[in-house]
Amino acid sequence: MIEGRVRRISGPIIRATGLGGAGLFDVVEVGDKRIIGEIVRLEGDEAIIQVYEDNTGLKTGAPAHSTGRPLSALLGPGLMGTIYDGIQRPLELLYSQSGAFMTPGERGDPLDMKKKWHFVPNKSLCEKFASGEKIPASAGLVLGTIQETQSVSCKIMIPPGVKGGDITDISAEGDYTILDTAAKTSLGEEIPFAQWWPVRLPRPSAERLSPDQPLITGTRVIDVFFPLSKGGTAAIPGGFGTGKTMTQHAIAKWCDADVIIYIGCGERGNEMTDVLTEFPELQDPRTGRSLMERTLLIANTSNMPVAAREVSIYTGVTLAEFYRDMGYHVAIMADSTSRWAEALRELSGRMEEMPAEEGFPAYLPTRLAEFYERAGRVRTFSDGEGSVSIIGAVSPPGGDFSEPVTQHTKRFIRCFWALDRDLANARHYPAISWLDSYSEYAEEVRPWWERVNSRWAGVRQQCLDLLKSEQKLAEIVRLIGPDALPDEQKLILLTSEIIKDGFLQQNSFDKIDMFCVPAKQVRLLELIMEFHERSKVCIKLGAPLTKISGTGLKEGLSRLKSTVKNDALDDLDSFEVEMRSSLEDLERSYRTREL
Repeated sequence: MIEGRVRRISGPIIRATGLGGAGLFDVVEVGDKRIIGEIVRLEGDEAIIQVYEDNTGLKTGAPAHSTGRPLSALLGPGLMGTIYDGIQRPLELLYSQSGAFMTPGERGDPLDMKKKWHFVPNKSLCEKFASGEKIPASAGLVLGTIQETQSVSCKIMIPPGVKGGDITDISAEGDYTILDTAAKTSLGEEIPFAQWWPVRLPRPSAERLSPDQPLITGTRVIDVFFPLSKGGTAAIPGGFGTGKTMTQHAIAKWCDADVIIYIGCGERGNEMTDVLTEFPELQDPRTGRSLMERTLLIANTSNMPVAAREVSIYTGVTLAEFYRDMGYHVAIMADSTSRWAEALRELSGRMEEMPAEEGFPAYLPTRLAEFYERAGRVRTFSDGEGSVSIIGAVSPPGGDFSEPVTQHTKRFIRCFWALDRDLANARHYPAISWLDSYSEYAEEVRPWWERVNSRWAGVRQQCLDLLKSEQKLAEIVRLIGPDALPDEQKLILLTSEIIKDGFLQQNSFDKIDMFCVPAKQVRLLELIMEFHERSKVCIKLGAPLTKISGTGLKEGLSRLKSTVKNDALDDLDSFEVEMRSSLEDLERSYRTREL
């Protein structure tokens, strides 16, 4: 262990002499309380350290010890349902030790070192081993499983970076702690039940796969208009009160990911309190059990040390990659990357670096890229398939999307869900703007959606074109009023209103409307567009729009989302028959007049 002395203190940035022999990004324990820090720069014999805990009372001349290893996360059974801070300290354990406010230097094992887990070895591996067959100790080899929760089974695998050799011993079925050995190799390596992994180093995979499988969220405006692939990246930018956090909560509850990792990065304490109290009470719609059985929370509130905020997203994505390597589909909710960028800005200022636009460091785009590029759908070393999808909230000051964090984020994500303050003020939720949002995954997921409904791409594009036309007409209406428009253009306004009320708007408190299955999503849109096309024919034959409005179809279409259950789609077919009959009667009457 290399020991140095603190020479200068500037908030969370400390300069220490005597650590020139340490490695970049090594973990350092500073002062008598041994608060945790990380070497971020080396200048000769001097190290610049950013500390992750409150260093009030620290004095120059205090000792600084390098541990010789980078900041790492402990990966193993017991992660699910745990609440950590940015450097993987278990907050519930620390609360029981020191109360509501953590003492600097407080320690807590990331995983329970004494708890025994029931290990079931890989049956086929044991049979090969018993027959005398040589089994190479390769990364990703599944040694066995531990049932971590009723929703998640933790696979015990050989981690990346093993020296090689053959397996010489596999632990028998039984109860073990995470410190015990799961297997041994001919080169003398012992494979433990838990492993350390550097948080800033991406975990490797066998192959990156095409993002052609959608992450189904049950939210219509996302799934149909702006879909996100499994292994994709998305940003939710929006001003205060537009619904970023609530949209992420809805996705976390309803999306078809196997594991959810929620990173509260610099959020206000009351918002994180809501997450910590609500998530354990939420019922997983897939299993009927607590959502926390497949959820991991990382809480870094805005009053916690700013450096820990900076590292929290790396800790979160490392935990996600661990479950990805087991063959799970993982969704990360990062709330919010703007406050993470603000942490970078503060640390950069403390280190006296040259600022770039709006004071952010020049390497902000690089750090954003390093985070988002760790998403992806991959072939694992165990020949399975897993993915990490990243959904990052962005909080631009004043809702200004031209500020640096939003603009740089757009360079590295392919799905942009822009929240609109006017929609939020009008109580239209989710307040995702259909004019400013986009998704570059639409073409990749098109084959999947067309297996659900062959008309998905067609009705989606028709609807988006209609909404753009409505936006242009709305400007004319504001100038001269709606009465000056011909009925064909009034029909565009009417259909757009149905799309907004009956498709885009979704009530998370409605037992039917809170989640919408893919087949129902496309059928709703299909019915609305059929109404529009048939109504156009009636208007061309001379029928006034008031006659079409008088059929009651507008109200009926708007109510379908909350009256037709996900497992009763035949009711949509019945409504379609009624709608066709009503509009065909109207068309027939005006066609007769024309003759």
